[in-house]
Amino acid sequence: MSESMEANRAAGRQWSPREAPEPATAFAGRAAGVAETARAAIGAAAGSPRVDAGGVVLAYDEEGAGLPVVCLHAIGHGASDFRALRARFGAHYRVIALDWPGHGRSDDDAVPPSALRYADVLGAFVDALGLERVVLVGNSIGGAAAIAYTAAHPERVLGLVVENPGGLDPQDRLARQAVAAMVRFFAAGARGAGWFPTAYRIYYRLVLQRSAASTQRRRITAAGSEHAALLRDAWRGFGEPTADRRGDLPRIACPTLVAWATRDRIVQLRRALPALGRLRRAEVLRFAAGHAAHLETPDAFADALERFLHRLHVTGGRGASIA
Repeated sequence: MSESMEANRAAGRQWSPREAPEPATAFAGRAAGVAETARAAIGAAAGSPRVDAGGVVLAYDEEGAGLPVVCLHAIGHGASDFRALRARFGAHYRVIALDWPGHGRSDDDAVPPSALRYADVLGAFVDALGLERVVLVGNSIGGAAAIAYTAAHPERVLGLVVENPGGLDPQDRLARQAVAAMVRFFAAGARGAGWFPTAYRIYYRLVLQRSAASTQRRRITAAGSEHAALLRDAWRGFGEPTADRRGDLPRIACPTLVAWATRDRIVQLRRALPALGRLRRAEVLRFAAGHAAHLETPDAFADALERFLHRLHVTGGRGASIA
């Protein structure tokens, strides 16, 4: 057992002051009624708990006790993205992975997906579970939502880990062209274009490039047609001025780990670096991956996360910059 895990287990009550194995708002029926669709297969496990998070019912996986580590997946993914992290850290941390609205075993949302909407949903979710202070781990739109939530509620976030978060690019002509192309692509999928499933599988080989992610990539692409309308709406939102999260960064005071998959063709580190320089206490680590280091380079990412969590335990989130 690592020093950080041993220390966290010993300090479990300090990190998780409320002893509540199941929130009062959880649904007794859990997720058993959700059809076993391709979408459900990449979400929280069958029989997972469900909770009302500000008017939308979310499913989530949870394991362990101690410091709450809340994991937030990319658009078109699901809670099972973080299954390996729960297996590695669940014995010593309280690892929670939710399904965003319209994903996995969560209910659909009346509000289109966006980082700001998901930040609101995250806030309601954290409150519903009675979590007072958390570490957030967010990939893509999950990272953008984590940034927005942390900037708005700095007292609730002990540490922030983001993987290729959206909203940090300059909103220039290149960005607008890329967004428009993706909206057209997913709009065709939503209309039921016959070529879309094959094209989506090809596209996702650029998103999740490494063999370690191949099983999850197959699950995600199997749900492509189910998610096409949601992906279309999300990409429309990425082109809106409200998607810009660069102004949030100077308000983030907690230690931050930026885990960037450097082979990303769309969310590129070189375009985000000027914004990342606004973070006060950040470390930027580079991973040879396409979009999600925790899926494509899982051991390297987990090692980095363990070191980050250990620093948080030692400093209580108050120490000097971890850069």
